[in-house]
Amino acid sequence: MTTDPNKPPRPGRGVLKKGALAGLLIILLTAATVSSAALLEVDQLVNIVRAEGQTIPGVANALDNVDGGGPQTILVIGSDARWADHNAKGSARSDTLILVRLDPNQSATAVMSIPRDLKVAIPGYGSDKINAAYSIGGPKLTLKTVRDLLGIKINHIVELNFDGFTRAVNRLGCVYVDVDHRYFHSNAGLPPSLQYAEIDILPGYQMLCGQKALDFVRFRHADSDFVRSARQQDFLRQAKSQFSISSILGDRTELVKIFARYTRTDVRSNDSILQLLKLAFLSSKNPIREIHFPATDIPGGTYLGVSPTALQQSVSDFETPQPIKTTSNSSKKKKSGKSGKKKSNSSGALPAGVVAARSEGEAQAISAAAKVAMPVYYPAVRLANGGYSSGEPKYPATRAYHILDREKKSYAAYRMVLSTGEAGQYYGIQGMTWKTPPLLDGPSEAIQMRGRTYQIYYDGGRVRLVAWRSPHGVYWVSNSLSQTLSYDQMLAIAGSLTLLGS
Repeated sequence: MTTDPNKPPRPGRGVLKKGALAGLLIILLTAATVSSAALLEVDQLVNIVRAEGQTIPGVANALDNVDGGGPQTILVIGSDARWADHNAKGSARSDTLILVRLDPNQSATAVMSIPRDLKVAIPGYGSDKINAAYSIGGPKLTLKTVRDLLGIKINHIVELNFDGFTRAVNRLGCVYVDVDHRYFHSNAGLPPSLQYAEIDILPGYQMLCGQKALDFVRFRHADSDFVRSARQQDFLRQAKSQFSISSILGDRTELVKIFARYTRTDVRSNDSILQLLKLAFLSSKNPIREIHFPATDIPGGTYLGVSPTALQQSVSDFETPQPIKTTSNSSKKKKSGKSGKKKSNSSGALPAGVVAARSEGEAQAISAAAKVAMPVYYPAVRLANGGYSSGEPKYPATRAYHILDREKKSYAAYRMVLSTGEAGQYYGIQGMTWKTPPLLDGPSEAIQMRGRTYQIYYDGGRVRLVAWRSPHGVYWVSNSLSQTLSYDQMLAIAGSLTLLGS
């Protein structure tokens, strides 16, 4: 009987078709996958992993041991390999490299993506892009390369594939995502040299299920490794916040089966599985903190590089992530007089890099108001660089649509998309009559400005979102995926929101 390389293997056999399940794995590891009730059934979960999971050969002795209850670092690898390619040397390169740090004694679960085009020393093989390590020596050589690069201990390794990602997303009920711009590519009429993964996702806050969620996190054309990593981690952050403990616990058996069948890992012994489950539970209270990998372009080539000083700082941030900014932290700064943000917000002057553009915003608002029955607010300013653009020349910069909540109730919505002028970097204005979207849960702080109360959402020290609520709906300004807009720029744009017709 011939085995189809594009289908998952039978339980108990090795598999790695293509890799990008990292986000959903981390969600389960950090979303209270187990509880005191679930621990009563832990033997059942362990048996599922042992019976249906697959083992990565040859890595056990290459990993670092950890004391019981201590923090653990997990290397998550996704590759572009098919199941049939595993035995063919040089058949694939790693598509995704993500490190996860589970440490209940820290204030956050640290996640760091390593760019696939990073130029590194591959032990025994000279210099090359880091994703070549997988092609040369599989997960074992990838593990050695990453450990030598960062100088940290790695306790576990996991390989992931696409089918598991789509199945897990669908099993969990899909994910609401703040899509920053239009993602579109069709291979129709193109020669093979110009063909790549097709995608068709419109901008705006929306629910993404299996294949579309996968298309979104894997997209890497027309932007960079930096933007792609930021998109994956943004998806991860949004997904983790939406899955309740009860929903995960209620479906834990099927979820564990999905992950066992569509991953390969070194975690096989009862003790290792129990230890990881316990650590995941203890770490579940922590938010996810993205640690930026400080790579830069190497002139004249396709490689990325990193300075030793910048790398050392990122490794330190990964092992001891700083608390995510909260209202109490902000209040202390304002009381001590160390922050000038409050003063600059109320001065009326536009911050550097922001220009007046009322007529442009009004034109976008008119197009939205013609299609949705809701008050439409538009920004009277924008960044000096870039401008209104959906990212797809044939698609308008503003989308008017309707969104369904999980009870299938429909709400009017619109999204205005603006480019920062840098490849793959878009920010935007979202409005909708749905007043309780998951994205707006848990603001970091609230400030008064120009007669409104604005809620600010931070990711570490950077502003991710600025939202404002009216009696008729909610409105927010989304930063770019790499959060390139400053605090003052975000507040200036949010403060300029103007009701169409006023």
